Order: sequence, then C-alpha cells, then structure tokens
Amino acid sequence: MSMLKGANSPVSAQQVRVELGWRSGPGVPDVDASALLLASGKVRSDADFVFYNQPAHASGAVRHEGKRPAADSVTDEVSVDLARVEPAIERIVLAASADGGSFGKVPGLYIRVLDTASGAEIARYESQDATVETAFVLGELYRRQGAWKFRAVGQGYSTGLEGLASDFGITVDEPQKQAPAQAAPPAPAAPAPVTPSAPVMPSAPVTPPPAPATAPSTPVRLTKVTLTKETPSVSLTKQGGTSGAMRVNLSWQVRKQFKGWGAKLGRAVAMHGDLDLDLCALYELTDGRKGVVQSLGNAFGALNQPPYIHLDGDDRTGGTSGENLTINLDHKEQLRRVVIFVTIYQGARSFADLDATVTLQPQHGAAIDFSLGECTVPSTVCALALITNTGADLVVQREARFLVTERGVSPQRTIDSTYGWGMNWTPGRK
Repeated sequence: MSMLKGANSPVSAQQVRVELGWRSGPGVPDVDASALLLASGKVRSDADFVFYNQPAHASGAVRHEGKRPAADSVTDEVSVDLARVEPAIERIVLAASADGGSFGKVPGLYIRVLDTASGAEIARYESQDATVETAFVLGELYRRQGAWKFRAVGQGYSTGLEGLASDFGITVDEPQKQAPAQAAPPAPAAPAPVTPSAPVMPSAPVTPPPAPATAPSTPVRLTKVTLTKETPSVSLTKQGGTSGAMRVNLSWQVRKQFKGWGAKLGRAVAMHGDLDLDLCALYELTDGRKGVVQSLGNAFGALNQPPYIHLDGDDRTGGTSGENLTINLDHKEQLRRVVIFVTIYQGARSFADLDATVTLQPQHGAAIDFSLGECTVPSTVCALALITNTGADLVVQREARFLVTERGVSPQRTIDSTYGWGMNWTPGRK
C-alpha cells in the first residue's frame, strides 16, 4: 500500500535498494534518480551528491545503480548500505529529476524501498500531484533514536536538478551566460593639447587583493549525453572525459519469458533457465597488439597494465549492477580502438524480447548512455560501442548492431570479422 505524503515507516534492513519507477511512452521525459547525504540539513561537500555523473559515495554506503527498462516502464535505482553510512550523516534525501519535460508528463511515478537481501518491499510512495515540477524530493532515509526510517516527502522544484542540488549546498557547474552586446559609447572629443609633465606617482604602492585561503571545490557537472540513431557519437575530448577510469555498464531486462520456441512478428526466442549475458571488449593497442577482455577463458584484463581494460566480474542476473568494464583513460595514448560488445552465454537464443541499456561513466565529464533498441533478427552477439583514438580526439560511437552468426561460427569470431580484427580464436569456457 502506498504511503501518504509526510508519513514514515521503520527500516529494519541494513542494506536497501531504493527504486524509482514510472511508465514509459511517447513524449514521456527521461527521469533520473539521485541521493544527497546531509549533515545539519546540507551536504558537507559536493562529494555527498550521488547521481549519474557521480555514481558512488566515497564511503561506499550509497551507489547509483542505473536504469532498467521493461516493456512499458523504467526503473532507476540507488543502493544504500545503512550500516556503512557515516555517523555525521543524519539524512539521505532521495530525489528525481526530469530531462525533456516536467513531472506532469511522467505517469505512474513512484519510489519504493526494498530489502536487498529478501527483495521484500519496506515502503512505497506514489506521486500523484505533479504538474510543472522538473525535480522532486520523493522521500528520505533518516536516523531516529539510533534506528533508520523512511519518510514520504513529495516536495517539487520547478528549477530542475540544478535548483534542487543548489538548495542543499551543491556547487553546480553551469554554462557561463554571455552578456548581451551593447552599443559602443560615442568617442570623446579630442582633448586640447597640453604640455607634458612628469608622471604623478602614487603615494603608496597598490597592493593586490589577497588570494583566497583555499581553492573552491570543483563544481558538479549535471550534464549528460544520450546517444541515438540521429546523434550516434560524442567526443570525450570535448566533454573533458579523457582521464581517469571510465566505467562501462550493461544492464538488461527480460520483457517476456517463453517456454520452448516462441515466435512474434518473425522473431524467434527460446528462454530456459537464468539468462546470462557477457560484456566483452576487443582492443587494439597503438603498438599493434590485439586481444579480447571477457569472462570466457577468464580473460578479465588489467587496469594498470596492458590492455588497460578490466572486466569487474561475471553477472548472471542483469540486476542492479549488471556487467561492468573499466577502461583506464590515463593510458588512452596506448589505445587505438576498442569495440565493446555483448554475447548471450546461456538462457536465450536471441536478443529479441530483451531490453538492454549501456552507460559509459567517465571519471571526469558527462555520463553517456543509450539503449540497444529492438532486435529483429536471430542474434546472439551485439556490438555496443566503438571507442576510437584519432590522436587528436577520443570518440565514442553508438553501434547497437545485432549480428547473426553463421553455423559453427562463435559470436567472438563474428564480431572480429565485422570489425576487421584478424585474430585467431580457440574454444574457451568459464
């Protein structure tokens, strides 16, 4: 049952998953979840803001997990380990922001708190009175007498995520507005000639104002990039995201479950057991070396030595964390090109009736995300993105190419042939 605005509920679980959900459809704005860790009503620094461009708190207590699309709905999730929340933090504000419209155009908006261990719903609040708001504080986790509680808030902002974040003490990096051009003042009349005289010296030297004692913190960047068929590429160089670690996340959702073979609009899908997708990367270094990073054959790569790409693990659920690759952009000059792709290891005969979302999160710069769209062919391997180092630029290209393998040809060989890698392949297993 949904809570009323202002109501509260005890939270006994130590680890919770906060799910923000809404119904998708034409004209519905994109929605993003965020969390602010507050002490005395404000953040202690910009690091206490967890959102798509800053997905993890330094304490490890709060993490933005990302979106999970379904057939007619979308969820965005934040995980909270209440046992790891620092004692100074009194409240964790759980917010939402709309991109491309107001919350009056977002149907079925809700927030709920789930016990991570059992999946049981602890609390739920449904927003029903949104109009022109572009940001919302939907709820908050707060301490009371040594225990945690959840409160349904429902406070809206018409100033978007920027206004909400600023209200809690976040320094936002906003584009500088250029001052309007003004007509030049009329030229003064020519002065009468005067006899030169010795320059007048100031009575005391002019002392410049003192520099601030501490440099201001780097402002938080709220911008993000969504790649589409119409705008499929973005320059990491122009985004300022060419250093540090870049996290690549793949999350997925099964639209329908079929027993045996099913056919729909010419698409054949067979589901059996747990679906297991594998996130992989083909790499080519500037010295000519080529290889693959994947869980098959335990080729997990390395972050601080070639190939400077590391697969975090092998997720077999597609759930909150999905599959993750990390690319060390501090060594970008040694990377010539990288193809990020996904294969079906087990649980399905095709990508049809699966929804998947890819997010690339540079340590510096805007988050980049895109959906794979609908698969209409019997494909078991999909090229997600191509990262190319041109020497002057580092470019991310949305591929979203569902490839059909020939009989007896592995998905890896198929992706190799499509992108001209020219590697020799041998069978491998997990």
